Amino acid sequence: MININIICIGKLKEEYLRSACSEYEKRLGAFCRLKITELTPARLPDNPNPAQISAALSDESERILAKISPNEAVFALCIEGKELSSESFSKEIEKCAVSGFGSLCFIIGGSHGLSPEVKSRAKFRLSMSPMTFPHQLARVMLLEQIYRAFMISSGGKYHK
Repeated sequence: MININIICIGKLKEEYLRSACSEYEKRLGAFCRLKITELTPARLPDNPNPAQISAALSDESERILAKISPNEAVFALCIEGKELSSESFSKEIEKCAVSGFGSLCFIIGGSHGLSPEVKSRAKFRLSMSPMTFPHQLARVMLLEQIYRAFMISSGGKYHK
C-alpha cells in the first residue's frame, strides 16, 4: 500500500473544511496510508515587504524540507505548476508507484506560496486550476482529487 504524505502550512480553521477532509481521509484508508502534517506559518506583519515574505518562505521551506524523506516523489502545489485532468493526475500517481516510489508527498504552502528551494525539490509542480480559491480549500480539493485518482485507477464508479 502506497504512503501519501501531505505537508501543509497552517491549520484548517473552519469546521466544515475539517469535516470534508475527515471524510476523504476515511475514504482514502482503503487505498493508501495517509499522513497529514500541519506546520505553523511563519509570522509576518500585516503588510509585509518582499524581504519579510522571502524570509518567511525561507523559514517555512527549512521546516518543510526537513519533513520530506529522500525516497519520496514530491508534488509541490503552486500556481505556475502544470494543470492536469483527473485522469492524468491518476496516471501520474500510478507512474510514481510503478517507478518504485512507495511514498508520495504533496506540499501545500502558505498564503505566500512556496520557496524556490521547495519547488526545486519537487518531482512535479501541480496547479489545481487557473482560478483563485481560498487557500484553506486547497487541502480539501487535493484530498478529493487523490481519492478520485485512486477510484479511477481501481475502476470505481465515483468518477464519471
